[in-house]
Amino acid sequence: QVQLVESGGGLVQAGGSLRLSCTTSARTFSSSVMGWFRQAPGKERDFVAAISKYGIMTYYADSVKGRFTISRDNTKNTVYLQMNSLKPEDTAVYYCALRQSGVVTTRGAEYDYWGQGTQVTVSS
Repeated sequence: QVQLVESGGGLVQAGGSLRLSCTTSARTFSSSVMGWFRQAPGKERDFVAAISKYGIMTYYADSVKGRFTISRDNTKNTVYLQMNSLKPEDTAVYYCALRQSGVVTTRGAEYDYWGQGTQVTVSS
């Protein structure tokens, strides 16, 4: 059973930064695509960022480009999301997801495993 565990969420003021981490037990981590998604109250889950298996390619939602950075450490089975210049509209539960296929996608339905989520709250 593959498990993903997110950490690093919390309460921060607008303009501040947070770094989310997601560690997985998946033995296939280094050959898997990783993604971050978020879901605000009353809204659908949205794509935030994704990274290819070796970290060469990254993809971002337009709303976070230039502010968020996704990265991974395959020696630690961990993917990160560095979030800078946070805005109140970034408030959501953030989920990491793993796709066993090596093809990067922004569609949540194409990811195989999900973490339990971590709350990020940005105050104005």
